[in-house]
Amino acid sequence: MQSVLFVCLGNICRSPTAEAIMLHKVEQAGLSDRVVVDSAGTGSWHIGEAPDDRAQSFGARRGYDLEPLRARQIDIADFERFDHILAMDRANLRELLRLCPPPLQNKVQLLMDFAPGQQGAEIADPYFGGADGFERVLDECELACDGLLDALKANQ
Repeated sequence: MQSVLFVCLGNICRSPTAEAIMLHKVEQAGLSDRVVVDSAGTGSWHIGEAPDDRAQSFGARRGYDLEPLRARQIDIADFERFDHILAMDRANLRELLRLCPPPLQNKVQLLMDFAPGQQGAEIADPYFGGADGFERVLDECELACDGLLDALKANQ
């Protein structure tokens, strides 16, 4: 069993989008019984809320169901529980590394590190922008999740 946690600031746009995409890809690959996928935020503002309506709408257009997901804040136990803890940007990466016990920090990295040729890149927060930001999040998450799925398959 392998486990992946996607992390952004509020857990209502980027990380639930990545979670829904990865859940879809894991199911298509027939790995639902071997890969656990979740998401969280470093902030507490949206705990219990559904993903942003725009994230849900744009995701649904591509066949991803974000509606059942609910925001939560990362917990210290998550660093033990998950094999891969993937931040959407460097600010959240820094916060995760600050919270993470030093022996477990090797689990924490940027999601885009799994996108070919995009190592170190960030997924920008679309919250205060327009439709193009949500489309870009989907594009980047799809690319990175493809690479992540390949890495998970290689570890099977």
